[in-house]
Amino acid sequence: MNALIVILGALGVVFFGYRWYAGKIDREVFQADPQKITPARMYMDGVDYMPTPRNILFGYQFKSIAGAGPIVGAITALQWGWLPALLWLFLGVLFIGWVHDYVSGMVALRNDGISLGALSYKLVSPRARIILMSFIYFYLLLIAGAFGAVIAMTLIKLTSGAVAILVLGGAGLLAGQMIYRWRINVLVMTVVCVALAFFGIKLGEWLPAPVIVGSTLAQSKLLWGIFAVGFCYLSAIAPIWRFALPLNYVAFYVVMFGLVGGILGIIIGLPPVQAPAYNKFVIGIGPLWPILFVTIACGAISGWHAMVSSCGTCRQLEYETDAKPVLAGSMFVEMLLAVVALMTAAAAMSFGEYQKLVKISPGLVFATGLSNFLSMIGLPQGFGKILGTVIIVVVAITVMQLVLRFMKIAAIELVGDFHPALRNGPLATLIAALLTLLLVQTGWWQYLWVLFGGANQLLSSLALLIASIWLISQGKKAIFTIIPMWFMFITTICALIYTAYNLLGKVMRGEVAVPAGQTKLQALVGNGLMGVVAIFLVIAAIILLVDGIKALNRIRHPQAAGEAVAGGGGQ
Repeated sequence: MNALIVILGALGVVFFGYRWYAGKIDREVFQADPQKITPARMYMDGVDYMPTPRNILFGYQFKSIAGAGPIVGAITALQWGWLPALLWLFLGVLFIGWVHDYVSGMVALRNDGISLGALSYKLVSPRARIILMSFIYFYLLLIAGAFGAVIAMTLIKLTSGAVAILVLGGAGLLAGQMIYRWRINVLVMTVVCVALAFFGIKLGEWLPAPVIVGSTLAQSKLLWGIFAVGFCYLSAIAPIWRFALPLNYVAFYVVMFGLVGGILGIIIGLPPVQAPAYNKFVIGIGPLWPILFVTIACGAISGWHAMVSSCGTCRQLEYETDAKPVLAGSMFVEMLLAVVALMTAAAAMSFGEYQKLVKISPGLVFATGLSNFLSMIGLPQGFGKILGTVIIVVVAITVMQLVLRFMKIAAIELVGDFHPALRNGPLATLIAALLTLLLVQTGWWQYLWVLFGGANQLLSSLALLIASIWLISQGKKAIFTIIPMWFMFITTICALIYTAYNLLGKVMRGEVAVPAGQTKLQALVGNGLMGVVAIFLVIAAIILLVDGIKALNRIRHPQAAGEAVAGGGGQ
C-alpha cells in the first residue's frame, strides 16, 4: 500500500460527502436561506455576536475544532494498525462527523445562538440543563488537561517551539488590531501576520528554549504547563475579536502549509506505508473496540465541535448559507489533517521508530514524520521539525484557550447565583486554569487522552440527541442523527467504564505506572481523579439520555403526555 492511495481515498470521501450528502441535508432538511437574519446580525455586540466573512470564519472554525485531536488521536491509534484507524476516519466523518458539526450549529442558529445548556433546558427539562452543564465543565477540564499535557511533553522534547508560539501570539494580536481597529484590508493583514508567524518559526530555531530559560528549566513539565495555561488564560479573558479569532485565523495558514506540504511530499516521494495494516486487538490503553473510537475523536467525530459550533461560530455566521462550507467543510478538512498525521507515523518512518517515539510523545512522532515529508519537496528537515512542533502546539493551545472560555461560561451558569464573586469572568477562568494545571501535572497523557476522547464522544452523542429532539419537534426527519447518536452513546459509555475500572483498580492496588517526571503520589492522585471524573460523566450521560427519551416521547405522543399531566394533577 502506498500513502498516495490513502490520500486519494481521503479526497474522494471529502468530495462525495461534502458535495452529495452535506448538500442533500442542507437543501432538503434545513433549507438554508440567505435571506434569514442570523443571530450575528440580529444581536451584534462586538464581543460574541459578530458577522464575520465566510473565509475568515472558515479559518476560525477549522482551527477551533481541530486542536491536537486529529494529530494525536490518529498517531496513537496506529498501535492497532493503520487500517482500523483509516476506516474509522473515513466512515466516521462521512456518516457522523460532518452531520454532528453542521446540525449542532444550525440548531443553535435557528434558536438565536443559545448554548447547548440552554437548548437542553428548552427542549428536554430544567434538570437536563444543570446536569449537562456539569457534564460539560468536567469534560472541558479533561480536554484542557489532555491538550496541556501534550503541549508540555512536546515542548520538552522539541525545544525550538516556545519562541515560535510567542511570535505567533503576537501575530494574532496584530491581526485583530489591523482588521477590527485599523480597518486594514484583509489580504494585507493576512500577508503581514502570516509572514510574521513563519518568521517566528525561524526565530525559534535560532533561540531554542535552553538558550532563554536554561537547560534545566527547558526540561520542566511544570514550566511548560504554566506556559500553556497562562497563555490560554490571557486569551480566554480577552474579547474574542481581540485575540482568539485572529490568532486562529493566522494559525490556520501555518497548519494548512504543513497539511499541503505533507500531501505534496506524499505525491512526490510516493512513500510506502511501513506500518502493519492490523497489529493487534489489545494494546496498552485497551481493546480496539471501544477504545479506538474514543482515541480518534477529532477527525472522525467530536463533541468539542458542538461547543464551538453552537457557542461560537453560529454567533458569527453572516448568512445561513455559510453554514455548510464553514461547519461541514471544516470537518472534512480536519479529516484530511488526521489522515496526513496518520501517514506521518505509518509511512514517513519505520514502525519500529514510531513505536519508540510514540511512548515519549505523539507530537514528536508528528514533527519527525512531517519533516521527512517536507524534505521530499526540498525543505530542510530542521525547519520541518520546528513547523511540526509549532503545528502540534498551536492546534492544542488554540483549543485550550476556547476551553477555558467555555469553562468560564459553564461555571457562571452553574454556580454564579451562589455568590457575586462566582459571576466574575476572570476569577471563574482562573479557577479553571488552576484545575487544568493540576491535571497536567498529575495525569499520564495517554490515559488523559482516552478519557478526553470518551467524554468528547459522549458529548457528541448528547449533542446529536438534542439536535434529534429539535428536528422531530419541527416535523423534520431525524434518522440521520438518531442512528449515529446511539452508536456513539453505547461505544463511549463502554469506553469510559472500561477506562475508569482500570484507573480506579490500579489506584486501589497501588500499582499505578509512574510516568517520567512524576512521583508515585502524583500518579495515584491523577489516576484517582480521572477515574472519578469518568464515573461522574457516565452517570450524568445516562440521566440525560433518559430525560431525552422522555422528551422525544412527549413530542411524538403529545396527547398521551397531556393526559398523564392531567391525571397527575387530579390526584
